[in-house]
Amino acid sequence: MSALLGLPAPAKINLFLHVTGRRPDGYHLLQSVFMLIDWQDSIDLTLRSDGCLQRHDLTVTLPDDDLCLRAARLLQQESGTPLGCDIGIRKHVPWGAGLGGGSSDAATVLLGLNQLWGLQWSRTRLEALALRLGADVPFFVRGRNAWVEGVGEAITPIELPHSVLKTPLALLKPPVAVPTAAIFGSPALKRDTPHAIVAVFLAAPKRFGRNDLQEPATAYSNQISQALEIMQNRFGNSRMTGSGSTVFSWIDDDAQPENGFQPCDVGLNDPDWVGRVTRGLPRHPLLEMLDPIRD
Repeated sequence: MSALLGLPAPAKINLFLHVTGRRPDGYHLLQSVFMLIDWQDSIDLTLRSDGCLQRHDLTVTLPDDDLCLRAARLLQQESGTPLGCDIGIRKHVPWGAGLGGGSSDAATVLLGLNQLWGLQWSRTRLEALALRLGADVPFFVRGRNAWVEGVGEAITPIELPHSVLKTPLALLKPPVAVPTAAIFGSPALKRDTPHAIVAVFLAAPKRFGRNDLQEPATAYSNQISQALEIMQNRFGNSRMTGSGSTVFSWIDDDAQPENGFQPCDVGLNDPDWVGRVTRGLPRHPLLEMLDPIRD
């Protein structure tokens, strides 16, 4: 095998996100349900025998040393492989959006290179490596909708009800990109939300809980407050995902836009706002594309 082309890297949304405490080392303890959605980047991996790692930006220009290159470099160093690769990225999911786009790209690189380089690492071993890249990366390596706790390393797969997966979601991304450090360092952040349990979440999965990062995010940028208000008025519900800035709303069947959802539909004519209708995925599409790996 010399290449793996068109590998999907789907985004996620947090159906809720609670901050339940803080460790002595400063990392925050979270509870959340991560749901994969059908908005995704695409990644090409082509084998190199010279050991070089080279990224090719096929849509937009990314930072020089992005998470994909760091993921490839870390796996190369830890595995000791002499092989390299060319990484082609078609970026469609906006960054600084709370959608996990960069983390998902990195996870797809780890999973693809595990096969392309013939490493045969287990999923558990890849997840441990992924956690060194970012708290969200292990979730995408696991590839299933999940109840996530701790700092992102405690991942319990969860079967979301069909009623959740079939309900369309409208997403609205303001121009602002929110630095995660600014949100977790905000004095407005509530850090003592009581622990929740899966059964209570599953009793009302579309309405359960809240996003504790929403208040500090709206304090950081009034664009997020604006997005929340617009979506609440348009769809009757709205919530920020992750650390922002994207806001999502559940769409009733009789309120679904016929031609998707664009910012101009809610009176926003600024081209830097992004809108989309999406749906949840039952599992990561890579699970069907790559060779099975052991847990």
